[in-house]
Amino acid sequence: MNQISRQRDQWPRAQDPMGQLFDRLFGGNLMGETGNDESSVVTSQWAPRVDIKEEHDRFVLYADIPGVDPKDIEIQMDKGLLTLKGERSSVTREEGEQFSRIERSHGIFHRRFALPDSADPDRISASGEHGVLEIVIPKRPETTPRRIQVGARTTTQQNGG
Repeated sequence: MNQISRQRDQWPRAQDPMGQLFDRLFGGNLMGETGNDESSVVTSQWAPRVDIKEEHDRFVLYADIPGVDPKDIEIQMDKGLLTLKGERSSVTREEGEQFSRIERSHGIFHRRFALPDSADPDRISASGEHGVLEIVIPKRPETTPRRIQVGARTTTQQNGG
């Protein structure tokens, strides 16, 4: 059993079939990470962790994407969906090197987030520093609802004239 446990620890989560099965069946793993989020696209080999904060005039999304150059991250906005795509390369192994543990995920990531109607897609901006991608999504200016007065029909309106 100890041998199996050690072998499983050597697989990145994206390549760990037992871990993926556990995630699909129980919505998380033994370490308390939840997998109920629908934002990760099926073709993803891993999903960066994100925090989304709502402020008075904007939303801010923070994504942990260390090891990925910000210029290699594709961000798109289409039909109310904000999409993040990119790839983190795996560690290059030299001949004769033997790792005792490999835990960092690598490969393609692809996440989508549905934005609320209050988000202004034309003013979204993004920047990255120290492995954290920050996407700022301004809110549209609030419009006050317009009250519509209900009036009585006049005799000429009722007769079609």
